[in-house]
Amino acid sequence: MPTVRFHDGSTRDYPVGTRLADCLAGAAENDTAARSIAAVLNGKTVGLDAVLPESGEATVELLSVGDPRALPVMRHSAAHVMARAVMKLFDGVELAFGPTVGEGFYYDMRAARPITDEDLPAIEAEMRKIIEADEAFERVEVDREKAVKIVRDLDQPLKVEHIETGLAEHPTLSFYRQGEFVDLCRGPHIPSPGCIGAVKLTSLAGAYWKGDADREQLQRLYGTAWFTQEELDAYLARLEEARKRDHRVLGKQLNLFTTSPLVGSGLVLWMPKGARLRATLESFVRDELAARGYEPVYTPHIGKVDLYKISGHYPYYADSQFKPIVQHEDEQYLLKPMNCPHHTMIYKARPRSYKDLPLRLAEFGTVYRYEQSGELGGMTRVRGFTQDDAHIFCMPEQVEAEVEGCIDFTLKVLESLAFENFRVRLGFRDPNSDKYVGPPERWDEAEAAIERVARRMNLPGCEPEPGEAAFYGPKIDFVVNDSLGREWQLGTVQLDYNLPSKERFDLEYIGDDNGRHTPVMIHRAPLGSMERFVGVLIEHFAGAFPLWLAPEQVRVIPVSAKSEEYAKAIGGKLEAAGLRASIDLDADKLGAKIRKAQLELIPMMMICGPRDEAAGTVSLRDRLDGDIGAMPVDEAITQLCDEVARRAVRHRPKPLEMGTAPAAGGDDY
Repeated sequence: MPTVRFHDGSTRDYPVGTRLADCLAGAAENDTAARSIAAVLNGKTVGLDAVLPESGEATVELLSVGDPRALPVMRHSAAHVMARAVMKLFDGVELAFGPTVGEGFYYDMRAARPITDEDLPAIEAEMRKIIEADEAFERVEVDREKAVKIVRDLDQPLKVEHIETGLAEHPTLSFYRQGEFVDLCRGPHIPSPGCIGAVKLTSLAGAYWKGDADREQLQRLYGTAWFTQEELDAYLARLEEARKRDHRVLGKQLNLFTTSPLVGSGLVLWMPKGARLRATLESFVRDELAARGYEPVYTPHIGKVDLYKISGHYPYYADSQFKPIVQHEDEQYLLKPMNCPHHTMIYKARPRSYKDLPLRLAEFGTVYRYEQSGELGGMTRVRGFTQDDAHIFCMPEQVEAEVEGCIDFTLKVLESLAFENFRVRLGFRDPNSDKYVGPPERWDEAEAAIERVARRMNLPGCEPEPGEAAFYGPKIDFVVNDSLGREWQLGTVQLDYNLPSKERFDLEYIGDDNGRHTPVMIHRAPLGSMERFVGVLIEHFAGAFPLWLAPEQVRVIPVSAKSEEYAKAIGGKLEAAGLRASIDLDADKLGAKIRKAQLELIPMMMICGPRDEAAGTVSLRDRLDGDIGAMPVDEAITQLCDEVARRAVRHRPKPLEMGTAPAAGGDDY
């Protein structure tokens, strides 16, 4: 007989086979129980139709309407409501999958007549009718044979295929029924849709069946659901702000980057202003690298396939690599997916002593991945990207100090760019997976080392996440929240005992005992991908970069044609001081010139007229603070140079309240 321990500490025994819903009447949390729509059973979020374990003590926390942890369950139920609404309105609808994602949900499907944006209001209206009717979700479990018959009778060929292939090892399967709507689903679901306070369908997209570009083309309907209309309105406002900050839009408006179908999808072309922005970031990183004892290296964009077979990248990234370039039957080359195998060859180019270590090799190396076309997006998901990559070769006793140095480097980068809200994710191996190379004892040693360092440095988060490791070693990922509240994995530090091993590249050094030893390899990239980092940075600052980073730092604006020569002289001084400046010599009026500089997000303006020329001054104007006042030109330049040298971020992006976006939710099989 199972015993339930509720969140308030009270306990109660129940018969075998009791569902959580049957426990509500006896729950001590009566107020919560009356409004419960889901629960946490032994640490896992479940529906109220979940059955208690047959014996032992089970911890139960009831989740009521309004609890953020219940949102994913509610949203998955909203996905089923959406699918039901579509089937009421359209003929020949074939359903695929309908999971939660981020702050919403989607359902992949195909209808006899393609769904268009004009259809979304009607689907929403039908969803609201279903929500108002508030018919219960009923779970039904059947054996596989019966499940196949059900989906055949429902004329759902995609579900038939999935049961027969993807779910071949499941002896029993579950369905959820709501009114006339029946769908294959493992849940969990809320008891009924009445607690879905507000829904909105947000977009339509294309999707391939099971993500396979060689399979059927489906439609993906995206939506979101919230407990209240106020929460939905706030979310839609955030979406609108995100659209305004979209780096693809701002990148075009500000002439930072472009793409071309003729060049190829997922290949970024950096415009002059974008290139200046990137060069400034690279210069910042290079200065830090030099100060921290890194040696610069360069490696080719291709390598023999054999190199990546030894490293393990060739089989591991097989699905996302460009196909090998075949020169001869026995000679194949690959666009490099990673820089690390090349750096191991630089290490191995000559004998190494313990006196040479740590050896820190750094490169802005471009790598290539053949991402699926549906996954490409602006600069944040591309096929060619440059990493601020470095690899440290060190002795085992140097590992923790070197990892600490890598973390300190990353923290300085994040602070300089006003990324103040972040957490650290410790990516460990999943012991049940076969994707990881090397013996378990190496992994245990590496995981223990990075966890010690992370906790010693009091980094936020630091919770191990099994399954998030690289195939060759555990890692520390910096997961950053931008000003829109979205999470991005940017900097990373990875500890690797495997690639240098005798089974891989057989790297070695001569120790102080004159014996041969295997070094440890640390992979680190504070920015990660330059393309992705700049894309995130554009949206984080909404294109309004701090002075030190802005592609154009100062705009000199003469009041009239009479002051143009003086403006040119100021421009020459700015250039000599190393500031990136331009001079507006257009015939527009002063107000129009200021508005243009504002729209182009220029951080500083220097306005000059005849009186300024006579006094040797300039009127300084901040894009956000407005007029700062007149001051001598040299003093103004000194003030700006000091701000650039300090890499100051005077106007830090104000975080937009993004609400809660729980990670876990219901799902189809």
